[in-house]
Amino acid sequence: MSKFNEIMKRSGYSKATVSRVINHSPHVSDEARQKITEIMNQLNYIPNRNAVSLSTGRTKQIGIVTSATGDVILSFMNQFVDTAMDYGYQTIIYTSRGDKEIELQAFEDLRSKRVDGIVIIACVNDPRMLKKYCQYGPIVSWQRMGNDEITSVAMDQAEGYRLALEHLVSRGYTQIANMFGRVESLNIQSRRRAYETFMESRGLPVRKDWYQYSVYSASDGEQALRRLHESPEMPQAILCSNDYAAIGILSEARRRNIKVPEQLAIVGFDDIELSRVLGITTIRNPIAAQATNAFYHLWAVLGGQKLTHESLKYELIERETS
Repeated sequence: MSKFNEIMKRSGYSKATVSRVINHSPHVSDEARQKITEIMNQLNYIPNRNAVSLSTGRTKQIGIVTSATGDVILSFMNQFVDTAMDYGYQTIIYTSRGDKEIELQAFEDLRSKRVDGIVIIACVNDPRMLKKYCQYGPIVSWQRMGNDEITSVAMDQAEGYRLALEHLVSRGYTQIANMFGRVESLNIQSRRRAYETFMESRGLPVRKDWYQYSVYSASDGEQALRRLHESPEMPQAILCSNDYAAIGILSEARRRNIKVPEQLAIVGFDDIELSRVLGITTIRNPIAAQATNAFYHLWAVLGGQKLTHESLKYELIERETS
């Protein structure tokens, strides 16, 4: 007699009920779950996951797509992985390194049922092309997609940027430089519009000559400040793409004996731990909560249960650099 049949015999429950317990279905009583689980443990029964996948049409795996990794991305990823595990799902990480063909493998795995759903952290393929894969399983994105075909949990970073601008201007800083990320990024375009609209509304100068792009790391921040320092005029404040760029700018300012914030105010973005340690004013980005919301979107399809999404907002964290 197979162990599965032995579990049925000892428990007195049907094949369907035993299968529900094995597959972690919520549609089974606590009494049945406890009794069947105890017998499974007694028999040292380990389900054949391939067989389970064939019978349920589910792999209990979710693909995570990202073009790169870094501390901010890892914060999202770690929270998503933990939340998925709480609901019985494992994750497969697909890192494309910016290669469109490598990235597409994740979506092909969704089509061939190797994964049940996909969360996009950062992708390089056109979202309009990726839309066709939604017919094979749920897809949700942390990256802003620019359309409604693929659900996104991304927050509009313009909201956080305006908080930083209001803070700087209220402190008397009106000559403001911007360190941006990718020029084609929807978030960067949104930040740039927020800056220009805000400054124009206050009758303040819009210094496009102080725009710098692809400023991500501490070394990028150092180089950015060197370029500004060599220009005819220095800004009073710098808004950064993230906290790492702010760290680099702060480090270079100290090397050049530029007093912060008296001569130069610095504001980062994300509120990583190092920004607290170094006393950098920043915008707190609720990354972990966005990751949880991303899983909840997938679970509405995979688990057939709508969970309440947390309402999120950015927050200014004022420290020594402003």
